[in-house]
Amino acid sequence: MPVMILVIALLAVSPAGGQPKQPNSSGSFTTAQASSGASVYAQYCVNCHGPNLQGESGPPLSGQTLRQAYGAGTAAQLYDFISRQMPQDKPGSLSQQQYLDVTAYILSRNGLPSGNKPLDLASLSQVRMSEARISATASGPNTNEIVRAAPPTRNVYAKPPAGANVNVTDSMMLGAASDRNNWLLHGRAYDNQRYSPLGQITADNVKSLSLVTLIQTGMTASFETTPVVVNGVMYITTPVVNKKMMVIAVNAATGERLWDVTYNLGPFQVCCGPVNRGVAVGYGKVYVATLDDQLLALDAVDGHTVWQSKLVNSQYGYSETLAPQIYDGMIIIGSAGGEWALRGFVAAYDAKTGQQRWRWMSTDPKTYSGDSWQTGGAMVWTTPAIDPQLGLVIFSTGNPNPDLDGTSRRGDNLYSDSIVALDVHTGQLKWYYQEVKHDVWDYDAVSNVVLFDVHQNGQTIPAAAEAGKVGWVFIVDRRTGKLIRRSDPYVMMSKNMFTTPTREGVDMLPGANGGAEWSPPAYSPQTHYLYILAMDQLMRFTTKPAQTVPGLIRLGSAFTNIAPGGIQDGPFVALDVETGKIAWQYKAPQPLIGGALATAGNVVFMGEGNGWFDAFNAKTGTRLWRYNLGAGVNAPPISYQVNGEQYIAVAAGGNFQLTYPYGDAVAIFKLPTTAAEAPKERPTR
Repeated sequence: MPVMILVIALLAVSPAGGQPKQPNSSGSFTTAQASSGASVYAQYCVNCHGPNLQGESGPPLSGQTLRQAYGAGTAAQLYDFISRQMPQDKPGSLSQQQYLDVTAYILSRNGLPSGNKPLDLASLSQVRMSEARISATASGPNTNEIVRAAPPTRNVYAKPPAGANVNVTDSMMLGAASDRNNWLLHGRAYDNQRYSPLGQITADNVKSLSLVTLIQTGMTASFETTPVVVNGVMYITTPVVNKKMMVIAVNAATGERLWDVTYNLGPFQVCCGPVNRGVAVGYGKVYVATLDDQLLALDAVDGHTVWQSKLVNSQYGYSETLAPQIYDGMIIIGSAGGEWALRGFVAAYDAKTGQQRWRWMSTDPKTYSGDSWQTGGAMVWTTPAIDPQLGLVIFSTGNPNPDLDGTSRRGDNLYSDSIVALDVHTGQLKWYYQEVKHDVWDYDAVSNVVLFDVHQNGQTIPAAAEAGKVGWVFIVDRRTGKLIRRSDPYVMMSKNMFTTPTREGVDMLPGANGGAEWSPPAYSPQTHYLYILAMDQLMRFTTKPAQTVPGLIRLGSAFTNIAPGGIQDGPFVALDVETGKIAWQYKAPQPLIGGALATAGNVVFMGEGNGWFDAFNAKTGTRLWRYNLGAGVNAPPISYQVNGEQYIAVAAGGNFQLTYPYGDAVAIFKLPTTAAEAPKERPTR
């Protein structure tokens, strides 16, 4: 079922062209219309705003929050934003009557009187929001009551497999790239390459790959986790459902549940689904960052809570969706929430105590006009890479805020839409490369930065690359941040792609989702290809001035899919990083979001929103195998080895942003015993 997150934004309250008419709220809608609107609300809104409009993952639609947003305006502004921007996963998809009815329902729940005539387009501007029944004494976001979440609950079902040592040390993490058995870090190694040296599953035998088990989590929602595997134990996180999420440990060979922890969330707000992208494991602990901005340290053996630290105030729009990075006694996180009027950051915490060691703020006052840097965005959505030799943490940053309206933040808006490198021990800025200056198209740099070497003029250059929503891969020298090359486009680009959005709307490619979204690419040192999940989505960009209200979303914009009839597909692209050219591509029938895995067996894996989990020849792009899991495969696959057998695992739970069908499972595959005998290993180079 699609879900509406009704985000509230302050919009202009006076109609263009002359003085506004005096509004009158008497008889603004009928009781029957409000009743119809209640049905619309129940179908599209209740999961995020709650049965009493009190707010859940979306903001409240009553009380002081509504007063702050619309108290000086009319119902026309409320309707305008709903009809253009909602449901968030499919803007503008409801009928005009449904939008009018749900507006009437919100008005009725806020004490405005019903009458004999239904609300229509002509009467919207006559309804004064100041007459809503709103307490004038409340202040700030979500302050009507303090909600204290219940403590986590824990269940232990079985002991870890015999001989399974889950105490991951620094030396193990530094050697993760050559560890054939495990998937120890979010990107498998600090380079974020998502490349497995295992070669038992090959382009010749992958057609025999079969399902071992489905791990049913019981948490059905947008599922984006990357499992971590330590000596036969797999750790996964679930999305948030009913303000709860789970951290689960299972036997990586059988799927048998070892323990689980259910974490109860406090207040939080999200723009892009109730997601969590996974854990970090080290020093005998499992580290999780939550949507309500907590950092948890759980015991890796049985899941009991070791410590918990608050990262930032979630009520103002910050949220944590990434899997933490772990390095040299530190847990490194970045904060999401780019659609709110916030200032992004990256921070490091002591792995033993949870105390903050350093924090770097991602907006540069010198490149934002006035004081707009204080709420200028540049959030960090995905797990950083680490270069231990250079002592750098390298990551990508999101769009400036407000998204499509740049009038209040003139300037280049550093360090938004950038690849950034910090000193990993101090957080001091070392270099940056900005992909898009003064972004007014939501062209974030949000996918994981990947580290590898490239060759130029006979020299080997340590490089960092990011596949941006703007549609190019940017490859920079990771010692200096200097651009080495920008790739050919890997998605369709319209000639007007850098046209400033207008009130009337501008249609362009890429759309606001990209390009490449958060989906982590994979890199193979065999082929020297970077494998990218991408999307072609023709969108209409419109803009309106945006004002700042603490705790409320601030887009200054709307972006709506041009569908049906518009371009909507998903290129899976192999890009040669030595040349910047496209080596091959597969065109999926729907936009792609999830992640890729490359292996030494000359196979690359990825999933589609229609449920297919696919394997391709890494060199030629020939599709070799597929398996339908019944829900969108919109998470990154991994590979690991237990008792000499290679496994492939991936979550299948759909995606909120693209409305792909939900599920709750992690699927584990391997070759039948006969097919796996006498594997032919392919050497890496």
